[in-house]
Amino acid sequence: MAHITLGGNPIETIGNLPSTGNDAPDFTLTATDLSSKSLSDYKGSRLILNIFPSVDTGTCAQSVRTFNEKASQLDHTKVLCISKDLPFALNRFCGAEGLDNVESLSDYKTGKFGEDYGITFKTGPLETLLSRCIVVIEKDGRVLYTEQVSEIKDEPNYDAALEALK
Repeated sequence: MAHITLGGNPIETIGNLPSTGNDAPDFTLTATDLSSKSLSDYKGSRLILNIFPSVDTGTCAQSVRTFNEKASQLDHTKVLCISKDLPFALNRFCGAEGLDNVESLSDYKTGKFGEDYGITFKTGPLETLLSRCIVVIEKDGRVLYTEQVSEIKDEPNYDAALEALK
């Protein structure tokens, strides 16, 4: 399990992120139109998984905005913004912000994505939500890069995630 902090206070996740070089675990998540999306739906594309607790917090919202801006410059790459927020909230946020270079997906139905990726909070005030992480996946499904942000209030290292795609 990962040991991270929220405002300097220690909290834990249920496991650890997938290792680089290994195949990314499959997933089934809910899109904003309530359809189901799985890893195989993105076959042939490189993926940046921007994972966060809730789009209704400042840092999470900023990560979606930043990746939306950077995604427009990426070839054959999709940015998936993943949380346990309801699809309606994700759709409302992206619509209000005019964000159309990212795709929002929700793990609200089963929580299996958070379990399989080892990123569900096990302790602390955000228990059962997803920790702030980045996972970069190559076209063949291999994990190229991971980051679990050690202090939840901090933004991820956008440049390192993008560098992994070069």
